Amino acid sequence: MPPFLLISLRRSPTVPTSLQKWSAEFLGTFWLTLGGCGSAVLAAAFPQLGIGFLGVSLAFGLTVLTGAYALGPISGGHFNPAVSAGLVLAGRFKLSELPGYVVSQVAGATAAAAVLYLIATGKPEAVLGGFATNGYGAHSPGGYGLLSAAVTEVILTAVFLIVILGSTAKRAKGGMGGLAIGLCLTLIHLVSIPVTNTSVNPARSTGPALFGPSYALSELWLFWLAPVAGALLGAAIYRLLLSDE
Repeated sequence: MPPFLLISLRRSPTVPTSLQKWSAEFLGTFWLTLGGCGSAVLAAAFPQLGIGFLGVSLAFGLTVLTGAYALGPISGGHFNPAVSAGLVLAGRFKLSELPGYVVSQVAGATAAAAVLYLIATGKPEAVLGGFATNGYGAHSPGGYGLLSAAVTEVILTAVFLIVILGSTAKRAKGGMGGLAIGLCLTLIHLVSIPVTNTSVNPARSTGPALFGPSYALSELWLFWLAPVAGALLGAAIYRLLLSDE
């Protein structure tokens, strides 16, 4: 084989390297956390700006939508450890790639939370409040208990996985997956912000918890367990009942 052809094959843009995939997942999860949680910590804290509950929900959806189109061609645009786990069960993602994705996602969310903390504390007498962390019981925005929080996170993450799998299936209309997924995440936030402040994403929960109030870390286990369980449930439902693959 001619040397110039070997060089061309090595540089082929159609096969992203592991480093490119990890970088895309880092950046995508960074953007999701900074954009979504940032809208809650910086903008929603000021009623006069008018963003409110709907604005925060839309912000999370827009981060996933824009990230999916920008970075999805490189890594698949998971930006969420629960999604990655669900895609493994659905047969859409290799188990061997899961650890690298999860580490990249958590690192991206943590970096975003650090940047957000730096910005939010950049004024005199800054009040961080809950710092967009997730919680249940006394730390639920609406006072919902552990069972309500767990059911909410499991069911909504399961639906999220079904939407992801359905909108990116071979029979789905090409190019519309990112829009469906972004709108689904917006709807999920509209439903669950009052219950848990919405996780459905362990990485998104971990980043702010490291910089937020102490209770966030003690309750973080739920926002790993429930979304992962929900993602596996959604993947199983889709694979057993809905898949044509």
